[in-house]
This record gives sequence, C-alpha cells and structure tokens, in this order.
Amino acid sequence: MFPLRDHNPSHRTAFVTWALIAANLGVFAATYPWDGEFGAAWQRLALYPGAVTHGQLLGGLVSHMFLHAGVAHLLGNMLFLWIFGDNLEEALGHFGFALLYLAAGLAAAFAQIAADPSSLVPMVGASGAIAGVMGGYLLLFPRARVDVLFVFVVFFKVLPIPAWLVLGVWFALQLWSGAVADVTGGGVAYWAHAGGFATGLALTLPAWLRRGGAGFWARSGGHPEHAANRYPTRIPLVPRRRR
Repeated sequence: MFPLRDHNPSHRTAFVTWALIAANLGVFAATYPWDGEFGAAWQRLALYPGAVTHGQLLGGLVSHMFLHAGVAHLLGNMLFLWIFGDNLEEALGHFGFALLYLAAGLAAAFAQIAADPSSLVPMVGASGAIAGVMGGYLLLFPRARVDVLFVFVVFFKVLPIPAWLVLGVWFALQLWSGAVADVTGGGVAYWAHAGGFATGLALTLPAWLRRGGAGFWARSGGHPEHAANRYPTRIPLVPRRRR
C-alpha cells in the first residue's frame, strides 16, 4: 500500500513545502556519498540519543531532519510531504505550517530518545516531521481521497481511499511496530513517527476548533473545502508491438 497523490487541490502556492523539499534534496546532494569528508559531515549532523541525553551534539535534534539514508528513503519522504504538505500549509499559513513541521520533528526526536535514551545508533530522516503533517491533515481533511497503489505480487491497482483510513492505518502500524520492535537494533524509528504524528494532530487542533470543530466536519463531511480533483485510477498499459 503506497500513497501516490490526493484529490485535495490547493489554491495557494505552498512555498514552505517546496522549500523543505528543496532543502532536503540539497542536503542529500551535498553530503553524498557518505565517505571521506562528506561521511564525516553526515555523521556529525545525525541525531544520537545517547549523546543528547548527556547534553552533547544537540544540533542533531534539528539537522537530522534534513539527512536521509539513501535515495529511496529520501524520495519516499518527499512524496509524502508533497502529497499532504500543501493543503496543511494552506490551512495553517506559511509560518504556522513551518512551526508545526519543526515542532513535530523535535517531538519525533524526543519520542525516539525516550524509547532508547542510551542509543548511539544515528537517527536521520524527515519522516518524524512529515508524520506531523500527516496528523494535521487527518484532523482537517479526514475524508479527502488519497490514491493508493496496491501491489499483489504481479498485479497492481490504484484505489482512492479516504485519508482517515490511509493515515489511521499508517499510525496504527507505527504504534504496533514500535511496541514489538527491538529499538536497540536500529532500523525504522517507529516511535519517532508516532510522536511526530500525535504532535502534528495536537498542534492542528486550534485551527480545527476555529473552523467549528465537529461542526466543521458536519458542514464539510470531512471532505476538502475545495472541489476535489478527479483522476483516472486505471494505469494505462503500453501495447506490445508484434514482430
């Protein structure tokens, strides 16, 4: 299950979202490959929970959000930011969105530190901050349609799924995976994802209440405030030429 796009158009240019995408791409390009002086810079900017708990390398609380452990890691995170970021930025304003992103990223870092405070395994990635964007999106647009790619071995299908289901299932998986995973062994920072998501949802709560809270959902039905985009869900196949 992999989100591809949403049907929720934005009527304002998402300057902060695009700036964050550019910053992540730029930092990745500047620190890759991870050997020599580039590798040293990458390692210095990562987040080390064990160091932070001793008051060291505190800059990693912010800089880790702009580092990624590979092309797939980077592109996956940027896709999620592109899908959900523009609508939340329009709803919160550029400054409010930037604050939420940073706060969710910090909360994600502290959640992972709390899960394993002595760890010296470096944590990198924007996914904790982007999880905060996803939490805010869920609160404001729970029934916005999100096109999701399902792959069944050799078959694939794109289906429009309500955001509450896509994001709710994703959040539940982070909680379950965090509960059963060995946090000391590295891998995916599930508690960072969960902490960022919960923080983003909580920080979007005032904007939701200003719109009327449950009354806002009743008026909009949980759908976007703008008319939804319509996309074909069939993936065109290229016919083979006969020889």
